Amino acid sequence: MTLLDEICAISRAASPRIVLSEGEDARVIEAALQATTDGLAKMVLIGDDWVIRSQLTGKDGGDGIEIIDPRSSDKLDAYTQAYFELRKHKGVDLEKARGVMQGGLGFAAMMVRQGDADGTIGGAVATTADTVRTALQVVGKAPDATVVSSCFIMVLKEPFDRPVAFGDCALNIQPSSEELASIAIASAQTLKAVTGVEPRVALLSFSTAGSASVDAHESIGRIRGGVEIIKQRQPDLIVDGEIQFDAAIIPAIAERKAPDSAVQGQANVFVFPDLSAGNIGYKIAERVGGAMALGPILQGLARPANDLSRGCSVQDIYQLIAITGAQAAAQLGTGKA
Repeated sequence: MTLLDEICAISRAASPRIVLSEGEDARVIEAALQATTDGLAKMVLIGDDWVIRSQLTGKDGGDGIEIIDPRSSDKLDAYTQAYFELRKHKGVDLEKARGVMQGGLGFAAMMVRQGDADGTIGGAVATTADTVRTALQVVGKAPDATVVSSCFIMVLKEPFDRPVAFGDCALNIQPSSEELASIAIASAQTLKAVTGVEPRVALLSFSTAGSASVDAHESIGRIRGGVEIIKQRQPDLIVDGEIQFDAAIIPAIAERKAPDSAVQGQANVFVFPDLSAGNIGYKIAERVGGAMALGPILQGLARPANDLSRGCSVQDIYQLIAITGAQAAAQLGTGKA
């Protein structure tokens, strides 16, 4: 059984209600049909009822998909009031709130906030900025999160042959010590929720265990500060940093470079010092190393909400439905975490 098969099984067992905010898009509809046929989740498509239904007619799984048009929903008034209360301190009035809730991103996010759905996915049509901003404003941060971040679950090939988490590869350009700690903790939680693997966290650098001084580069201080914050917040979490990638993943090199390392060359959560390193790193691992990249997965939110690329395929959407379902399962207490 592959990792994706395992993730699908977790979601299938929990049967979460997952809402797709861009339900009129043909790729989104096809992915929802596949997910419904496979019993992956209870799927909800947001958009114009006629536009969506005309694409579902006669297709396997179509009868099992719920369609909600926010403009005619009996939840619109309540959601409008809820959004107004959330954002009135930012100058949002009831008219503006109603406009946001009549849109797919806002309505889907409010479904999750209000407990009417277990997770939401957008970004096949909307920009990442709009998708993440809406999730942050409506779903909100998790109580212990300093920042909303992202990670990829990377399925490495031999000789490593295991799933690992790479964070943050999509959102935060140059995270502070506090933000690095939040990214690390959230990435560890994501790995555990999605794969069931116990996390061992490495905060990556060009330096290992003080081989470079704090004066060598500003990132050293940020990384060391982040590790201290993690140890205070999550004392049971296995973590090390600053540490080079080879010492974090190869035990023999760890013995030479960092014999006292807590991760002992067996890290499975890799936190990059900045967005450039993270984005470059995951693409090298995927395109040159042949790793499968699942994500990006948004983390640090109160409840699951994830972002697609506008160039996504049906398979990308299907995979993210499974991942969002697994995240929801963990929160519902039926997953691996």
